[in-house]
Amino acid sequence: MAKRRKVANLLALAVLSTLAHRPMHPYEMAAAMRGWNKEHDMGIKWGSLYTVVGNLAKHGLIQELESGRQGRRPERTVYEITEAGREELVDWTRELLSVPHTEFPWFRAGLSVMAVLPPDDVAGLLTERLAAIRKGIAGLEELYERDRARVPRLLLIEVEYDLAILKAEEDWIGALLGELTAGTFPGLPEWRTFHETGELPAEIKKLAEDHITDI
Repeated sequence: MAKRRKVANLLALAVLSTLAHRPMHPYEMAAAMRGWNKEHDMGIKWGSLYTVVGNLAKHGLIQELESGRQGRRPERTVYEITEAGREELVDWTRELLSVPHTEFPWFRAGLSVMAVLPPDDVAGLLTERLAAIRKGIAGLEELYERDRARVPRLLLIEVEYDLAILKAEEDWIGALLGELTAGTFPGLPEWRTFHETGELPAEIKKLAEDHITDI
């Protein structure tokens, strides 16, 4: 089971991993994380950086090392990771690698309500998505091939994961499209009839009503 974290924003994990490299001020942290592509890995919202840094310091996971000013630049505080912060970084990483987390991708949300669209519309939209996924795969493969000659696999492993997920989605969407275009998708005639008449089949209507629960 996932633990409750003192600072649960994934940006906090990125900050801790960055400061494990060396002490930095927030501007340096942001530059390092951008250079290491952490905004892609963790969905970082940069506007939260100073709040997250402040919360990490409040809970003793990082601490101020020094403050200084260069020329006319604003005063900058350099932070370092604490021993408690290193323990949190290690424990959090162990959890992320070992404990499945419930995630709610946007695509899954769309699939859950796709019946509101006619089957042919869904097939067209999935065809668009499939083209975009294939383009994404080609771009990632180019990136991976470019970097793997000079970058250790350890630092590219998340790209391998992205490729594996995209290729699995490519295969799954391709199979679903095959069913929709061949007319073998179960319930396809009823789905079409619903959009032609506006009436749900009786068995689907009953199923929907049976699954409405009191709050």
